[in-house]
Amino acid sequence: MLKHLQIRNFKGWKDTGPIRMAPITLFFGANSSGKSSIGQFLMMLKQTVESPDRKAVFYPGGKNSAVQLGTYQEMVFHRDPANKISFEYKWVPALPQKVKDPISGNNFVGDELSFNAEIGKGADGQPSIRVEQLMYHLWDGASESLKVGMTFGADKGANYKAIWDGYDLIRQKGRPWSFKAPIRFYGFPEEMVAYHQNAEFVQDLNLQHEKLFGLLSFLGPLRTKAERLYSWTGIEPESVGYSGENTVAAILAASSRKIGLLKPGARKASPAKPFEEVIALKLLEMNLITDFSVKAIAEERQEYEVKVRTKGSSDWVDLPDVGFGISQVLPVLVQCFYAPPGSIILMEQPEIHLHPSAQSALADVMIDVIKSRENGEDRNIQLIIETHSEHFLRRLQRRIAEGAVSQDDVSAYFANITKTPAQLEPLKIDPFGNIRNWPENFFGDEMADITAQSRAAVKKRMEKAAESPESYK
Repeated sequence: MLKHLQIRNFKGWKDTGPIRMAPITLFFGANSSGKSSIGQFLMMLKQTVESPDRKAVFYPGGKNSAVQLGTYQEMVFHRDPANKISFEYKWVPALPQKVKDPISGNNFVGDELSFNAEIGKGADGQPSIRVEQLMYHLWDGASESLKVGMTFGADKGANYKAIWDGYDLIRQKGRPWSFKAPIRFYGFPEEMVAYHQNAEFVQDLNLQHEKLFGLLSFLGPLRTKAERLYSWTGIEPESVGYSGENTVAAILAASSRKIGLLKPGARKASPAKPFEEVIALKLLEMNLITDFSVKAIAEERQEYEVKVRTKGSSDWVDLPDVGFGISQVLPVLVQCFYAPPGSIILMEQPEIHLHPSAQSALADVMIDVIKSRENGEDRNIQLIIETHSEHFLRRLQRRIAEGAVSQDDVSAYFANITKTPAQLEPLKIDPFGNIRNWPENFFGDEMADITAQSRAAVKKRMEKAAESPESYK
């Protein structure tokens, strides 16, 4: 789970400032305010980690990528190649980290890792970008156990050099060879281990980084339309896909899984329910349908149909025959419960095409997600949500006041573009669910609209009274 994030000189952000990443982290703001850029940056890092090109510092994306960011100049702040993109984040690995120095015998332990890097344009006349510096930190609570990294241009010839603190790296005897460039934006090269007597642990830092981004998934704002038939060959998809194209395949692949839900005030989760039943229950609680089923159209066929029953009807109908909002929210629900434990789910506008009451109910579903259990263990799901929904936020505020979710489990930010450069302002939510620094015109100016409507109504009555005095006696 991510605990902290900060990005500098990326797209519209000179500096996002420190972002507290909670189990539910929300980003609000006007269109083109830069809130989407935060998720795009994380997805670019994931694409880079998964890219086969180990020399690519950033992989901005291709035709089928989640994000396509173009060249370095197109993604850097003010499109000024002299600017350097820097970033840092802290996360909690699945297991505590232990490092033993084979030379001193000292042990270094920590339950959190953090990483920071600075990326800049290459030498004049070269289109490439390079890692200026990268650094890992191992944290034992609030104390730093050790840090180790690499920096560029420290030696003659503009080569890379290892840097460290708290853990002394001891060079192998012989000629002090320089290092090659890091692997992608985060990885220590093989020379780091080969040239030192006690640097094998850095390979595990590389691995922990890859595991972190392996747990990140993305669901975009526009999901694929519903179909009457779905094919499934038995392959288990990694996720529902960027557009929800694997939603039905994920439901079928999860047929043997059971999810337990912890209701407000309960000390333990209710008996675990089959995956499909959990999805049907959430759709029912959102008042969208009364029943839901995925069935094969015939034995020994690889084609399936999704049937639903709507409120007030006893007939089963195909998914395309009900409201568009259901097909748009179904991938959201499936991904939230399908993702493996420890996952970080990034979503844009999960509430799209839902009416206000369903948007409110979706907030309750998200609370269920972060509290859900599987095989007797907490799933530890983290949700990073970009949303425009006032109803979604209002329900979360209510649940904080009611104690259904802790204020510490919710972190919210507002992209303020009225300031130059744009600022990402944290919303201060108190234990009663109040936002103490509600931004001006956060969701429009409701009071101004009500006042203007009242004045216009009075004016119109006066005009009609002047035209026809007898009718107003």
